[in-house]
Amino acid sequence: MNEIIVDRLATLPRERLIGMIEQILGDDSSAKRNINIEDSLSDLGMTSLKMVDLMLSVEAEFDIAIPQQEITPDNFLSIASLEAMVARLTVAPGSA
Repeated sequence: MNEIIVDRLATLPRERLIGMIEQILGDDSSAKRNINIEDSLSDLGMTSLKMVDLMLSVEAEFDIAIPQQEITPDNFLSIASLEAMVARLTVAPGSA
């Protein structure tokens, strides 16, 4: 039973990220297909202006401030890279 709860909590950030990306992309035709976590966000239709919106949305959704050194193309390449960055930034102090 505890494993099910842990698994559900582990996927929650990914689901939240996917929801944000779908919302930001809106009616873009490329957003209508299934999104793979390794897909390039720019290939999905994420423009530089939408990327700024995504960055601000991630900060608000996860209650984090993304440090300047983390604002790199590699961290905003895909859902997987975003998820890894969020995981690094939301680690509880003393647990790393």
